[in-house]
Amino acid sequence: MTLHGKCALVTGSTAGLGFAIAEGLAAAGCDLVLHGPTADEDAAAAAAGLAARHGVRAVFLPADLRDPAAIVAMMAAIADRLGGPDIVVNNAVVRHFAPVERFPVAHWDEALAVNLSAAFHTIRLALPAMRARGWGRIVNMASGYSFFAARERVDYVTTKTALLGLTRAVALETADTGITCNALCPGTVPTPAIEARIRDLAAARGLSAAEAERTYLADRQPSGRFVAMAGVAAMIVFLCGPGGRDVTGAALPIDGGWTAS
Repeated sequence: MTLHGKCALVTGSTAGLGFAIAEGLAAAGCDLVLHGPTADEDAAAAAAGLAARHGVRAVFLPADLRDPAAIVAMMAAIADRLGGPDIVVNNAVVRHFAPVERFPVAHWDEALAVNLSAAFHTIRLALPAMRARGWGRIVNMASGYSFFAARERVDYVTTKTALLGLTRAVALETADTGITCNALCPGTVPTPAIEARIRDLAAARGLSAAEAERTYLADRQPSGRFVAMAGVAAMIVFLCGPGGRDVTGAALPIDGGWTAS
């Protein structure tokens, strides 16, 4: 499969799952825009590394996704520098943990802005050029928590659930245009944040790293293992390729059986 000539924006892509998605798209020949919240020399170097490894164009563009004007500026810069985006992967996320009655209002507002409103803005700004080209791919990174709730995660559960509604609305509005819009719903992937939580669990309970990992995953994935980030990236590459032409408006779990349990 090749995506040569296409340009992809992956928000929240300087590390973890977002960077794995960017790597997968670059390996398929796609030009890449890495994104993070602030200027970052390491992220710029990571973009240069993608370009060198895969023979594509890759840049890093910072933008504060809490600020709609910053998103407008980022999208304009992508159009000017790379002529895109043809593909938008809304991956950036923040999350906080507290009971509803003690949940800080500032954290709620930040989660709505980064996890949900930013996806609306990137989509609305990308769609006119996608319509003009008669081709586009939008992937919203939802979650297993798009299908069920969890305690003390009201911001994450709410925004990840709302992304499914955004996905379906955009899919219907673009169904006859050559543009698709889908939501991918990963289970637990070994991101730096998750690995830190497992280390904390090991320290708190006196467990080995392997025991802490098994304990952490026991209540989540029947497979008993992390979802491979490369597998999530491969699913996105498929959705962006010819085989994904008629997949739109879908919420696709990739979670080791979590949502089936």
